[in-house]
Amino acid sequence: MAAHPRRAPRSPPLSSHLPAQSHGRTSPGAPSGQRPGERSGGGPGPSHGSGLARFNTLPPEAALAALKQCCGSRRWAHRVAAHRPYPDLDALVAAAGEASYDLSQADLTEALAAECSQELGHGAPYAALLALDAAHSAYERKFGHAFVICLDGHPPEERAAHLLAAIRRRMGHEADEERSISADELRRVAQARLCDLTHWLTSADGLSGAEMGLFAPVG
Repeated sequence: MAAHPRRAPRSPPLSSHLPAQSHGRTSPGAPSGQRPGERSGGGPGPSHGSGLARFNTLPPEAALAALKQCCGSRRWAHRVAAHRPYPDLDALVAAAGEASYDLSQADLTEALAAECSQELGHGAPYAALLALDAAHSAYERKFGHAFVICLDGHPPEERAAHLLAAIRRRMGHEADEERSISADELRRVAQARLCDLTHWLTSADGLSGAEMGLFAPVG
């Protein structure tokens, strides 16, 4: 969870910010046993299917623009785009995870620099917003990048408390340990944003590469 200092901040990575997935693993935020692209009632979600088909056929410029909204590493975006077409959402999410694991330290620095502190939705208590703002500032001063976390599985009313507790806990880490944790959370968030992207593409039509860069995933 994080946003872009040079772009409009994203809202917090909520139910779409997935943990690493591969065939047979579940999608975070989905019931146990449910795979990416499936609905609770069973069967593939047609929105993801049609969105994936559109993603597979996007011009390179448009695909890269959208992928950079999912992860700020240019190498990651190029690698995920280069392996199109994907047969299903599982394959896309798994490929994104593999690309995240293969990021160099420079790639990770680039990706973390593209993130900005997660924000809570409207209606969050003012005291919680003040506490989170202070915690985010302290974290960024210590580690030099925004706090990144996946909040899948946490209901809206629990997210503020969970986020604040996570920041405070991770403030006690050494820089190398926290960088490793941030990389893992970033991987999960990027995978979730890809799922958001395939859903968004079902209604997006005739967009240019520049307009694809306006894709604003949840989180």
